[in-house]
Formats: sequence, C-alpha cells, structure tokens
Amino acid sequence: MGPRITWRGGTSGAIGIVAAALFVASLSGQTPKKSPADAAFDAFWSALSPQRAGQLTEPILRSGITFSDAYDRLRRGPTYAAAKTGVVQLSRRNQDGVDHFYALNVPDTYDAARRYQVRIQLHGGVGGRASSAPVGNGSVGALAGAEQIYVIPYAWNAAPWWSDDQVENLTGIVDAVKRLYNVDENRVVVSGVSDGGTGVYYLAMHETTPFASFLPLNGYWMVLAMADIDDGRLFPNNLRNKPFFAVNGGRDPLYPTRVVDPYIAHMKQGGMSVDYHPQPTAGHNTAWWPEVKDTYEAFVRDHPRKPLPDTLTWEASDSGIHNRAHWLIVDKVAGRPAGAGDKALADLNDMPEPPAADFGARSSGTRINRVMPGSNAEKIGLQAGDVLMHVNDATIPSSVDVSEALEDVKPGSKLELLVARNNLPVELTGIYDPPIAPSPPRHLFARGVPSGRVDLTRSGNTVEAVTRGVKAFTLLLSPDQFDFSKPLKVIANGRTVFEGKIEKDLKTLLKYAAADNDRTMLFGAELHITLD
Repeated sequence: MGPRITWRGGTSGAIGIVAAALFVASLSGQTPKKSPADAAFDAFWSALSPQRAGQLTEPILRSGITFSDAYDRLRRGPTYAAAKTGVVQLSRRNQDGVDHFYALNVPDTYDAARRYQVRIQLHGGVGGRASSAPVGNGSVGALAGAEQIYVIPYAWNAAPWWSDDQVENLTGIVDAVKRLYNVDENRVVVSGVSDGGTGVYYLAMHETTPFASFLPLNGYWMVLAMADIDDGRLFPNNLRNKPFFAVNGGRDPLYPTRVVDPYIAHMKQGGMSVDYHPQPTAGHNTAWWPEVKDTYEAFVRDHPRKPLPDTLTWEASDSGIHNRAHWLIVDKVAGRPAGAGDKALADLNDMPEPPAADFGARSSGTRINRVMPGSNAEKIGLQAGDVLMHVNDATIPSSVDVSEALEDVKPGSKLELLVARNNLPVELTGIYDPPIAPSPPRHLFARGVPSGRVDLTRSGNTVEAVTRGVKAFTLLLSPDQFDFSKPLKVIANGRTVFEGKIEKDLKTLLKYAAADNDRTMLFGAELHITLD
C-alpha cells in the first residue's frame, strides 16, 4: 500500500476554536457540524489530481466564502499527516493510458510539518530499455546529496525523456508528490545523467513553471537536433527562464567538453544563466560526484524558484500544449511571418558562426554545382560540373564538401587540385587566397511549425510585452505581484493595449489553485490580450 495523506484546512486560531468545539461536543455527546466552507475545503484538499481538485471547486464557490478567506486558506495549504518513508514505489497513468512507474526516496526523519526540497533524477541509457518497468531498487544511490525527497522516474525507448509523454509524466509526478508530502514548491529541481541530462534540456524547453533550476550532467542538447527527435517545437529561448548547472567530461567519448564548450558559451551569450563545471579528465561517468556534490547542492540551495518572476520569456507553437510559463500563457500564434507589430528579438536558436574562408565553390559532396564569379575558385580554373578528386595529393572522399576538403590549407599557400571534368582528369594550380567573409548564423533546431514568443517585464502595476508571431496571450495576475486597488497598464510592442482596474475573481483563484497545487503561486484574475 502506498503512502496515504489526510488533509485539513484552517488557521492555527481556527484549529483552537475547532478543538474547543470538539471538547464541548464530547461532553454533550454531539458531533460538531462543519461549516460549508470547511467541508468544501476538506474535500478540495483530499483531491489526488488537478482534474479532481477542479471538480471540487464548485462547492467552495457555493459556500459563500470570500475571496480573502479563500486566498488565506490556499496560501496556508492543507495540513499534512505522517507518510511512508524510505523507498516508496508508486505509479501514475497519463491521459493517453500509458502507465509510468516511479520511486520516491523519503528521509526516514520526514516531518510532515516541514517543507522539503525535491530533486527529480533522470537516468541514462534510455534507448536500451524496452519497457516502463522499474529498474533496480528505486534508490538514488551514489548521487545522493543533501537531505531531500528524491524522485526516480523511468523512461524507455517508446517514451524517452524527450517526448510529450514524459513532459506530462514528470509534471504529473510533481503534482502527485506535492499532494502526498509537504514539498517546498520553490525548491523542486530536475537533474539527469547522460540521456537524462539531455532530457533535462528538453523538459526545460517545454515546461518551466514548477521547477527552480535544471542540472544536466554529461548531457548534450544538440542530441535533440537529430531528425527523429526535433519536431519543430524545440525553443531554446525558453531556457532563459531558469538557472542551469552543467557538468561534462573532457574525455567523454560521446559528448566531450571540446564539443560541448562552444554551446555552453553560446548559451551564456544568449542570456542563459549557466554554472558550468567541466571535468577535464572525466569520461562518460559520474566519478567526479564526490568532488562536485557540495558545489552542486550549494547551487540548488542558492537558487530557489521565483514563483512570480518579474521577467519572463516563452515561445510556443499553436498546439495548445506547453504554452505557459508562470503568469504568462501564449494563447494564439499568428501563423504567419513576423509582422509590423512585432519586434526584433534576439534568438538563442541562431548560433553565430566565426568568419570563414570563402573559396567560391558551391558543392554537394565533391561535385561542384556553382563557381562564384570573380572568386578564388574561378581564378584557379574550377568549373561547375567538376568533381574534386585530390587536394595537394590528398585523396578526397566523395561525401566531403569542397569547403571541408580545404579546411587544412593555409591561405597564401600553393594549391594543386585534381578534378574530373567530362570524365577526364584535369590538374589545376594556383594560390589559395580566399577572402574571409562573415558567416550567417546556424539554426540549431528546426522551425517546422509556426511559433510565437512573448517577453514580459513587470514594474509595479505596469507590464511591458515584446512579442513575435503572437496573436493573443493571457496574463495571470496575483495579489502578491499586483496591487488590485490601482489601475493596471499593459504595453505591447510600444503600444498601450490595456489600462484599467482589475477585479479579484474567486472562480479564477480556485481554477488555478486546483491546476497548480502551489501555495506560493496564486492568481486572482486573468487578463486576455489580443494583438492586431
């Protein structure tokens, strides 16, 4: 039998009143009757899923409770009872009917009155697993760190970490654990090793709201650019919302630091917060953990989540999923190229390339398709249709482009080429003297579907939005972030699109409290913005 939890609402003062009432009732032999609000909240706290919690908001609305009272109750949350400790084996079912098993590692000293940090640890070796069955004893093992609740989920070749199925699963696990144990909502982190580390990047691009930070170990985000993974909905700009802690090994045969380092530098230059710890002598393992553990845990401790951040950026497709970041929802993508109302936004998907030598030959493999007029290639005598066979007596494989074949030739040196022209060998000689030209940025991930992006900045009751490709978005307004007694102003792309007062709405408060199950992130109103 899995862990069981009982729920109770009310303030400490109310608890005293209830206790006194119980004492009096015990003398008279009567059972005190709960108020409609108390009974409704008891049922709400007992829900074991957001869907069920959402169904249980109507009795709260009918109870006559005020917004202020409901808000106070939601901020306090339920009262947690003692729950099972050690390794706790659990499972959950996605909406598509797929069962996912996972294990919790709960400290033996678990105190239901304390809020606990949570680390989700994603394993590697996904491709070698054929089923969802648990692996091992469910313990975090050698990667244990600070006292916290560890979550050990499982992936397999049909449901890898880089899939919508796992994004739903992992966010569902977070919700389930928060309903069973007293979790510190602002200290839930995701880490992973190898495939798990790569999965951390995928998750962060699709879902950011519940998590404080992301910690990929021996992962490589460009694995996600493979044709069978990249579905056109990978948006690296979304990684800018949360801090990252990354480790890679210098002798890793899969993702060595010499390959990873340029991308880490690009992440930092593109606005991501990345604390990078390369291990020069490490392979594709975590032998470095004893030396890195304290730094890793200090990073987690020093980067709690901001449930209501004053700056946000989020990019999404028009699929209706993965379209929310905290208090921002991208509702409608324009489905067209950026228009006059859009602003130019720096794009982390575009990786600058260093200036490169332009010999002037355009090729598919070693076959020359075009020779640019006036270029070094034309002056040496190359012609369209030629097939490059040798460069300075070195044989060139047919799969190698001409630019690659010339990479090791120094500018200013003698160049001898052997080409096949009309099935006859032709020798060409000259000086390799290409101009150094700017290179266009490289697009890291495909853009196979229309997408839209919103960047938000809040200052007091004013929100400034810069958008690209977005037709409509929604702002979720929290009394902890906005002053509802004063007018709110929203500026989009330099134009005021809303100015006025917003009323607190109990139905909205309960709607998002049910969905988010988060005592620190409560919303009193929705503001829908439509752009021209």
